Amino acid sequence: MLLRIALQIFGLLVLLLGATLITLKLKLKHQNADGPSILFPGGQLVSGELYAGPEPDRTFTDDVFTIELQTDQPMSSRRIFVMESGGKVYVPSGYMRSFLGNLWKDWAFNVDAGSSQAVARIDGVRYERELVRVMEPMIVEGVAKKLAQKYAGGASEEAVAQIVTMVADGDTWIFKMAPRSN
Repeated sequence: MLLRIALQIFGLLVLLLGATLITLKLKLKHQNADGPSILFPGGQLVSGELYAGPEPDRTFTDDVFTIELQTDQPMSSRRIFVMESGGKVYVPSGYMRSFLGNLWKDWAFNVDAGSSQAVARIDGVRYERELVRVMEPMIVEGVAKKLAQKYAGGASEEAVAQIVTMVADGDTWIFKMAPRSN
């Protein structure tokens, strides 16, 4: 009986070690790729036309579930939610005060610290942008309505209020994707 339990524990440890090694190998393999995978961050966004011209109408982002967003510090790209509000485009970063957020959201902390240069790839077109954290209540409420409507199944007053509270408490950060001032 004791041998059986020991073999089960050993088997579980081998399985966990194998899964960890495979995950690490996939992450390392993908870190320099042109864009992120579904699970792992990627490298620099290099393919796709680099947009030049006047600011486009951004309401088309209502039909786009996620975009690829590359930051320079750290140089990596990830898939992220996107929403338009008041003619401007915003991206959120959740879990900012959690242990997971501290490990996973280094890009947002670096942007907030001043490394705000970014490239967004939307439907194969790259846009050079500057990420600017927003906390103004009127802007946050408009973005919260879009976020709730698009990703939380509807913009009920409760859902919007919860998102507004999460932003005010620092659990969720909202960044405007402004044109670069070069």
